[in-house]
Amino acid sequence: MAIDSASRPPLVLPGFEHIRRSWNSTHNVFAARLLPGEYYVTLRDEAVYTTLGSCISACIRDRVTGVGGMNHFMLPASADADGWKSTSLSAATRYGNFAMEHLINVILKNGGKRQNLEVKIFGGGRILANMTDVGQRNIEFVHDYIKTEGLRVVAEDVGSIHPRMVVYFPTTGEVKVKRLRSLHNNTIAEQEKKYISIIETKPVGGEIELF
Repeated sequence: MAIDSASRPPLVLPGFEHIRRSWNSTHNVFAARLLPGEYYVTLRDEAVYTTLGSCISACIRDRVTGVGGMNHFMLPASADADGWKSTSLSAATRYGNFAMEHLINVILKNGGKRQNLEVKIFGGGRILANMTDVGQRNIEFVHDYIKTEGLRVVAEDVGSIHPRMVVYFPTTGEVKVKRLRSLHNNTIAEQEKKYISIIETKPVGGEIELF
């Protein structure tokens, strides 16, 4: 039976009711839209999408069961260059770990197995003028995190000067990436500057669950 825009979206996992989902006629699937600082996990045949500038999205799934999801995060701009490599939980480390650990933990709690996880990473573009290269710091953080945790990266598209639209299909692992033209840069840059301002002034809530 064909799914159309009049159908109800797939059941959402508890805790993700606030994520906006709508019918995507291009891909003929319901899709969850992520904003900076959000993440989403699904057991169903639906997509997750976001637009990235300097931010990073990790697309992670259990390649056997198909349970998986995506996050969208950025390190605080004021953290020192080696903040995420520190043995203490600096602001940068806390935000990076919060984004990665919570995504992984929800996948594992819904039937995923750590040995079956595959990771694809995107973003980290240099689009914020007159600032340190936040995008490169985000890339270095996620590479270090993945190496430390012994996770398996199967694809990535990071760096450059372009923002990206990323659409992820957790049940199959397929990802569609579109590099956006410069006319989108100002809108994305303003969104990310607002996000930086928020994470600079608002502490991470809750404890980080480290493996």
